[in-house]
Amino acid sequence: QVQLVESGGGLVQPGGSLRLSCAASGSMFSMNVMGWYRQAPGKQREWVASFPRGGSANYADSLQGRFTISRDWAKNTVYLQMNNLKPEDTAVYYCHAQRGSRTDYWGQGTQVTVSS
Repeated sequence: QVQLVESGGGLVQPGGSLRLSCAASGSMFSMNVMGWYRQAPGKQREWVASFPRGGSANYADSLQGRFTISRDWAKNTVYLQMNNLKPEDTAVYYCHAQRGSRTDYWGQGTQVTVSS
């Protein structure tokens, strides 16, 4: 069974940065795409970024270049670098992976709080 283990969340001031990590059991090569979603209080879960196995990274337009998704094949880990964080970025961030077109996997979520 595939497991996604997230880390790196926490409390940061506006304008600060955080780097989230998602370590996948098994191989990332078995996944068609890996990415990140987030869910803010009182809002629906929204897509943040994704990285197809054989393609380029994609981002939600609203992030305006502040977030960067990356992969480390040797560590079997996907990252989300978040810069110039704003209070509205406060949310639970979820790692996501899709195998083929049938199966989706989710991490347990990690809390990111942006506040002064």
